Amino acid sequence: MDFFCEPIYNLSQFWDPNLTLYTDSPDLTECFQMSLLSWFPSIYLWIAFPLYFLYLKRSNRGYIMMSLLNRVKTVVGVILWIVCWTDLFSSFHELQQGTVLSPLFFVTPLVVGITMLLATFLIQYERLRGVQSSGVLFVFWLLSVLCAIVRFRSKILKGGITDKLRFTTFCISFALIVIELLLSCFNEKAPLFSSVDTDPNPCPEPSAGFLSTITFWWFTSMAIKGYKNPLESKDLWSLNKRDTSDVIVPNLLKEWEREKAKVERHKCFHTPEEAEVLLSEQPKAKQPSFLRALLRSFGPYFLIGSAYKLLQDLITFVNPVLLRMLISFTKQKGVPTWWGFALSFLMFSCAVLQTLILHQHFQYCFVTGMNLRTGITGAIYRKSLVITNAAKRSSTVGEIVNLMSVDAQRFQDLTTFLNMLWSAPLQIILALYFLWQNLGPSVLAGVAVMVLLIPLNAAIVMKTRAFQVEQMQYKDSRIKLMNEILNGIKVLKLYAWENSFKDKVLEIRQKELNVLRKMAYLGALSTVAWTSAPFLVALTSFAVYVMVDENNVLDAEKAFVSLSLFNILRFPLNMLPQVISSVAQASVSLKRIQQFLSHDELDPDVVDRKNTAADFAVTVTNGKFSWAKKDPATLHNINLMVPQGSLLAVVGHVGCGKSSLVCALLGEMEKLEGEISILGSVAYVPQQAWIQNATLRDNILFGQPYNECKYRAVLDACALTPDLDVLPGGDMTEIGEKGINLSGGQRQRVSLARALYNDADVYLLDDPLSAVDAHVAKHIFDKVIGPEGKLAGKTRILVTHGISFLPQVNNILVMVEGSVSEMGSYQDLLKQNGAFAEFLRNYALEDITEEDEALVAMIEEEEPFPEDALSNHIDMVDNEPSVNEARRQFIRFKVKLKVFWEYTRAVGPLLSIFICFLYGCQNAASIGANIWLSQWTNDALDNRTEENKHMRVGVYASLGILQGILVLICSFTLNLGGIAAARKLHSGLLENKFHTPQSFYDTTPIGRIINRFSKDIYVIDEVLPSTVLMFLGTFFSSMSTMIVIISSTPIFAVVIAPLALIYFFVQRFYVATSRQLKRLESVSRSPIYSHFSETITGTSVIRAFGRHNAFVLLSDLKVDENQKSCYPGIVSNRWLGVRIEFIGNCIVLFAALFAVIGKDSLSPGLVGLSVSYALQVTMSLNWMVRMTSDLESNIVAVERVKEYSETETEAPWDVEDKKPPPEWPQTGKVEFLNYSVRYREGLDLVLKNLTLSIKGGEKIGIVGRTGAGKSSMTLCLFRLLEAASGEITVDGVKISEIGLHDLRSKLTIIPQEPVLFSGDLRMNLDPFEKYSDDEVWRALELSHLKKFVANHPSKLNLECTEGGENLSVGQRQLVCLARALLRKTRILILDEATAAIDLETDDLIQSTIRTQFEDCTVFTIAHRLNTIMDYTRVLVLDKGRIAEFDTPANLIAQKGIFYGMAKDAGLAS
Repeated sequence: MDFFCEPIYNLSQFWDPNLTLYTDSPDLTECFQMSLLSWFPSIYLWIAFPLYFLYLKRSNRGYIMMSLLNRVKTVVGVILWIVCWTDLFSSFHELQQGTVLSPLFFVTPLVVGITMLLATFLIQYERLRGVQSSGVLFVFWLLSVLCAIVRFRSKILKGGITDKLRFTTFCISFALIVIELLLSCFNEKAPLFSSVDTDPNPCPEPSAGFLSTITFWWFTSMAIKGYKNPLESKDLWSLNKRDTSDVIVPNLLKEWEREKAKVERHKCFHTPEEAEVLLSEQPKAKQPSFLRALLRSFGPYFLIGSAYKLLQDLITFVNPVLLRMLISFTKQKGVPTWWGFALSFLMFSCAVLQTLILHQHFQYCFVTGMNLRTGITGAIYRKSLVITNAAKRSSTVGEIVNLMSVDAQRFQDLTTFLNMLWSAPLQIILALYFLWQNLGPSVLAGVAVMVLLIPLNAAIVMKTRAFQVEQMQYKDSRIKLMNEILNGIKVLKLYAWENSFKDKVLEIRQKELNVLRKMAYLGALSTVAWTSAPFLVALTSFAVYVMVDENNVLDAEKAFVSLSLFNILRFPLNMLPQVISSVAQASVSLKRIQQFLSHDELDPDVVDRKNTAADFAVTVTNGKFSWAKKDPATLHNINLMVPQGSLLAVVGHVGCGKSSLVCALLGEMEKLEGEISILGSVAYVPQQAWIQNATLRDNILFGQPYNECKYRAVLDACALTPDLDVLPGGDMTEIGEKGINLSGGQRQRVSLARALYNDADVYLLDDPLSAVDAHVAKHIFDKVIGPEGKLAGKTRILVTHGISFLPQVNNILVMVEGSVSEMGSYQDLLKQNGAFAEFLRNYALEDITEEDEALVAMIEEEEPFPEDALSNHIDMVDNEPSVNEARRQFIRFKVKLKVFWEYTRAVGPLLSIFICFLYGCQNAASIGANIWLSQWTNDALDNRTEENKHMRVGVYASLGILQGILVLICSFTLNLGGIAAARKLHSGLLENKFHTPQSFYDTTPIGRIINRFSKDIYVIDEVLPSTVLMFLGTFFSSMSTMIVIISSTPIFAVVIAPLALIYFFVQRFYVATSRQLKRLESVSRSPIYSHFSETITGTSVIRAFGRHNAFVLLSDLKVDENQKSCYPGIVSNRWLGVRIEFIGNCIVLFAALFAVIGKDSLSPGLVGLSVSYALQVTMSLNWMVRMTSDLESNIVAVERVKEYSETETEAPWDVEDKKPPPEWPQTGKVEFLNYSVRYREGLDLVLKNLTLSIKGGEKIGIVGRTGAGKSSMTLCLFRLLEAASGEITVDGVKISEIGLHDLRSKLTIIPQEPVLFSGDLRMNLDPFEKYSDDEVWRALELSHLKKFVANHPSKLNLECTEGGENLSVGQRQLVCLARALLRKTRILILDEATAAIDLETDDLIQSTIRTQFEDCTVFTIAHRLNTIMDYTRVLVLDKGRIAEFDTPANLIAQKGIFYGMAKDAGLAS
């Protein structure tokens, strides 16, 4: 470089250290300023230009109109070029005048001038390619300004202007560069025709400026909005085009098709002979690789993130180097102070740069993860619509939904840390390299400790996993039991069995808590390993370093630089094993997804839609079909021709292939031979109606436009109009999943209405009439399917069992064992006397009796279609409160301090204070160890290292070990406190739920109560303690950092207040917004999966109606809707990270600055201590905000559990001073005195002023129409309903005064619906084990179950499944009878089962009761009058009052209500 400098003003030097470094007022030589300093921005721009130009050529975002901003930028650029060349021409002029000039006077203006032209060209080229804000140019102008400032200062320092022209041009260009820098901070308008114009709520990111993009400033508007008001889905921005399903999924599928095509080509490439040889060598055929498709689709974008990661890794290691320079600076006396300031600002700039780069890397990784999930979800959804039945059989609906939820999620989680696979080894190698330079081979001792800790951590993780599995099993069995208890709570109350079941739950809970306690021991160990690792590593390294060689002196530089390097090393070492296990999990997921996407697809050309003879709508010739290619043929030898507009009935025995024939016509089966052709469009009604989770109207329209007149006609024809009056919202009622709030018949009629509304040419009806009642079936046949119906003139193929309709069809096809046995009209087939005639003979008898009953039913019931009217499902009506509950939870923003206090109380207030005290001690020990280290390093200054080496190492070690022990106690105490709280909160909830009155269960959906026991208790068990642990850890470590910095440089206290204020604001904004984004994300996630599982069950309907594309679109919409809340969630974390880390970086800056200012009074050890603490603070500040947010989200669980632990309870189970005598009731005399009752406060009375007296041993039948109050009467005896007024006495004891258990255990009921619990039969009969085996067997014998139980290998230990599913309904009813026989109390209440039970079982029960309960008082609520005709008296209730009460014979003679009922039943003439 000196060549350029020689002749200038007698300064022949390029670099002069005395002028630049060793002075209090540093400056650069004139030559350096004119050469390197001036060229530096130009060098940067020319290096960046080729890559940037290529990038711009490839990405075209549209064209931006020339704006004022653009014009000004361009003009300023041109003026800058003119100014530079003015310099150049003046140099030529001086040369001509004979002045000797350095080559620099020609080279520099030339280089800078051409660069200005390049910049001006870029300004215009960016505009043409639609770039609204340029990062490359921003950095260029920034560098130019910084370099110009240095020259400007130098000129001012020199004073006296020798060269006026050059000074003037420099000042002009300096001003213009500053203007360019300011202008490049502003944004251009959006390109023409971009989505910004059309989108109502576009994402501000694409149009954000360069500065806004790197600091995520564009997100601030949402953070503020979320802080002011709760966010709703309408507040969310639209997705960027590149992140939508429209772009991602087709792209991924294109790559996947390429992979499949490659494999196909590979197969075709080999001749058959070669293939055979290859196959014998190679057991598996080559599979298309889904991984390659993913890499090609998402790899390039992800690699940008990886590049950022590489940069960040390298910059991480700059700060330890700067720290070393800072410490050595404080040691040296008489060096210029500005060195220290420069180092402080360098550390700050480095840290800020690292923050910005790291968050860009995270942004790219997270967005890739999000796109992966979108792509995989879309690919799986599209595939599930076209896979064959054979493929569908190999994976259940649940498994496919899992592919979409679990496996796709795994990929998303993996991308976040995938870069650690190469980044962790790189960081480890770099850290070891710097450490080796610092401490030499002694480092190996520290590394050995780290390596030894890895298997310990791995072992802890493995063991924890095993415990988790065990705990999940206990949790599952507890939830299953709770579910049964809540479903059968009424029975438990009636039998007074609550205590027995409560003990069972608590027993499982105890086991669960024991496992949790073991997990707490392990958790404490792993926390210790994690916190003490850096200390142990430092201890061993320093001890070995000092002991190995007497000349090794541990000074501040070595100690604190090593500490900061060890801290860097800690993260990759911990992450690496986790990433490897994530990769292993993801590879399993990849295999599963690849296997699913490689399944065979249905051939769309199986059914020929074009070629068909004009007069036949459906033809099949020589058809042979199977469900899978490998299966034997299900249908063979099918020949079929259906004339246009005719009605063909398909009949045959169960399993003869009727439904298969319909599926074959739809193209759902594998065609092995033959031809099928269908003319025109198809509508299909499956045997099991498929109902979408949408409004009733949407289910019928199924994507067709709404036409009021046509729609009403369809509803009438399908007999749906009366149902609309019953549904809460008419035809806008939201139908639950799988049509849960419709009865079977309603579902079938909706399915039929859908086909009818969808005006098709050919109708395939697969037995639509079997699910509806006989009279409804007749109505539908006449109005819709039959010759007079709506579909007359269309081609209809009807599979049916209803013989009464056959005379009205054009043709009948009889199927026998998968082939057509005969076909013709009704009369023809009867004459042939073949399979059809036999079929008729089998079915005719049943059908005729059915018809008669149906007619009788129609006459009896005044309201139309009774059986089939809306099945009274609570679920639907109850959707409202759950919505409101969500809204309540949503709007209630701040979690009250009261809830935190509740949790503290559950943990124990003293224990809580003790835990905080322990945390304080642990941090004190940690600070103590580090202060001791800084004292130790000061020994080196006084040359006192030898004398107290052992003492120094010993104290350092003991302080560190003390810290480890305190961490162990701390973590363990906290976990035990958490478990104690969990036990307390759960048992409070359980206790309350057993004491809650029945009315609560009638109005609260069980799912909501179960949720408290599962989700909320899980959060309290496992999530809260770890969140609190992390929160306290980060809080105390942040505090200790502040304490250390303030104690070494007290002036630091001044900046704490403003920084804390900024921190507090950022934290509040983030917590408020992120919590709502999380909630919106989880609310919008479940519709994806429910829509998906719904689609899989309805694929054949969707395909038949040709709605394939519409459903794909719907699924994409749902996924995009979910990603719309997912994306701001990702960005909110980046936004927070950049701001919090900036605060952390400021702490580093001030710690270093104040150390430099107070350098004379500080030892190097203290400076090292203070700055190395500051370097760590960023991490804990960042985590503290996250933990605050998690803590606020999770503490809600405590509130929800408390809310359900404090609901109103029923009367006490035992009242000590009112206990009835043990032998009570002796006679069984029951009296009602003016007794009235209502179900709940605010409702009408159900029983009104009943007064009656029943003597002991009487048999009373209770009858009355539905809603007369029969069942309420029995509930009153058990006090499930408490009296509104009046009294009931039993043997003179007022039942309202005694404890509920005393009362209920002395009454026996055989309920209407037999409820069994999972467990053995003995437990179901006698949960308290009061009776001997002989007594149990005796009861079984009397209840006619002895034979069944004795023949079973398990005898009394026969396992009953949930709800007693493995016993028939009749057997379950007999088990209830056996319970009654075991208890054998003086009063028996029999709530007679209605239709659930066959006549035979009913007779068995009645005869047993007559013999065994001869001397007891029996109340029977009768539905079949013949059972009570021989009772003592009959009570007839009407609208809650006593209408008649006398012996059956007298009542019949009175010819009142009872007589009417008996006459209907044929018991009275």
